[in-house]
Amino acid sequence: MSRATTTGQGPQPGEDALTVVIAGGTGALGRILAADLARRGHRVGILTRRIDPALPYDQYEWDGKSVGDWVAALRNPGRTALINLAGKLVDCRPTDRNIAELRSSRVDSTAALVAAAKTLDRPLDYWVQASTTAIWGDAGEIRCTESTPLPRPGLPQMTGVAQPWEAAFEGANATHRTILRTSIVLDPDAPAMKRLVALTKAGLGGSVGNGRQWVSWIHPEDWLAIVRAALGLDPHVTLPNGIVVAATDFPVRNAELMTALRRRLHRPWSPPTPAPVLALGAVILRTDPALGLTGRHATSEVLGPAGFRFRYPTLDEALADLLPDS
Repeated sequence: MSRATTTGQGPQPGEDALTVVIAGGTGALGRILAADLARRGHRVGILTRRIDPALPYDQYEWDGKSVGDWVAALRNPGRTALINLAGKLVDCRPTDRNIAELRSSRVDSTAALVAAAKTLDRPLDYWVQASTTAIWGDAGEIRCTESTPLPRPGLPQMTGVAQPWEAAFEGANATHRTILRTSIVLDPDAPAMKRLVALTKAGLGGSVGNGRQWVSWIHPEDWLAIVRAALGLDPHVTLPNGIVVAATDFPVRNAELMTALRRRLHRPWSPPTPAPVLALGAVILRTDPALGLTGRHATSEVLGPAGFRFRYPTLDEALADLLPDS
C-alpha cells in the first residue's frame, strides 16, 4: 500500500471523532471538504491517484478502478464514513471518447469502492455518493426534485453519465447511504466560476442563448453543511437514506445570474451571447456548449422537512459573500 501521512490541521481528533475517507479528495470540492472536516476535529484520509505531499492528511494511492491495499483506509475501530467525489472533470468537448471517459471514471471508481466495502467486517457507518442535478439533462420548465423521474434517454454527457454512476452505487455496504445530486457550486476558486467572473469583468457578461435556461446553484458553505448532515454531524438535521438534491430553494434563469454577476462586479449591461457564437467559442475553449445552453430547475423536497436551513438562500446573498471586494 502506498501511503503518505502528514501532520494534520485543526484540533487533534478525539476518541469519538469520525474517520472520513474521501475518494477524489484532491479536487476542488474534496479539498474544501477535507479542510472543513479536519478543522472540526475529524480524521480525514484521501484516496488519490497521486500522493500530494502538500496536503496535511493521510493519503492512500489507488487507481480508481480496482480494489487494492488502500482498502485498509476503510478499516477503523471507530465510526467510519466514505465520501466518493471521484470523476473526470465535465469541462470537456462532448465527443464519444470524452463521454465514455466521464462515465467510466465515475462508474469504475464507484464499483471499486462498493467491492472494497463488501470485504469489511462491518458496514461503513456513512457513505455519501456524489451525483449531479445534470442527471435531468435539459429539463426545461420541469420542477425537478428527488422524486422526479429521469428523462429517457436524456443527454448522453449528462443523464448518460450520471444514471449509471448512481446505479453503480447499488449494494453499497453502509448503514446510512446518501446519493448527493449536487447543482452548480458557486466556488470562486473553481474553474467555471473563475471563467464567469473573468468574462463578466471583460464586458462579456451577457446572458447565454435565450437566457431562460434555469440555473440551480448552491453556496459552498451550504454544500458543506449538507455533507456534514449526511455524515450525522448536525444534531438538528436528520437526513433519510437515498437521494438528496444539494441546491438552494431559489434557482435563477441564466439571464438573472448574469445580471446579478454584473451588478456585483459593477459592470454595465452586456449583449447576450447567441447560441451559435457560444458553440464556436466552446470549440476554441475545448468545452461543452451544453453546459451553458441547457438548464434545470432543481430543488430539494427532502432538506426542509429534515430540518436543514440554508445560510445563503438567495443569489444576491451568496455573491455578496463570495465576491466581497468586487
